[in-house]
Amino acid sequence: MLTPSEFERAYLGTDDPRAQSGFHGSPERWEAARRPIVEAIDGPGTFLDVGCANGLLMESVHAWSDHEIEPYGLDFAPGLVDLARARLPQWADRIWLGDAATWTPPFRFDFVHVRIEIGPLDRARGFGRRLIVSADGSFRRPDSARLQPVAERLRELGLDVAGQVYRRSDEDRVEIAVAWVDR
Repeated sequence: MLTPSEFERAYLGTDDPRAQSGFHGSPERWEAARRPIVEAIDGPGTFLDVGCANGLLMESVHAWSDHEIEPYGLDFAPGLVDLARARLPQWADRIWLGDAATWTPPFRFDFVHVRIEIGPLDRARGFGRRLIVSADGSFRRPDSARLQPVAERLRELGLDVAGQVYRRSDEDRVEIAVAWVDR
């Protein structure tokens, strides 16, 4: 696993907000690769992005959702937390520095998003009512076939999957798998 300073070097070497969030590509590709996450949001409420980097997903989910969403973020890299707070001053007090493996949330969230490779899923599940897990990839990556079994991976952990989405955009050359578990 990468250290906070390795993430900072990788993400902070650019002014591109998508790259600062760990994604490389156009705004259209970003939306194609992230927008399906909002399909797991079934009503208004709080949304915690675990591994929020520069806060772009928080901002995007807030804009894309049909429901009123109050975004929050958690990241373990101090430089990324500082960037997210600077980018999103209206939510600066909602962006925390911490490691999901040891962090104690100040309250239970309605929706908690985590990428499957970030984890820890068992801890993140306790942060809120609905755990939303995603994985995405590019057709250029040979490992993108791993995306379809996100729900299967959750079931292997003994979790009851409440819903799932798989999208592939040939035009944008991206795909995303999302599954969610209710508490």
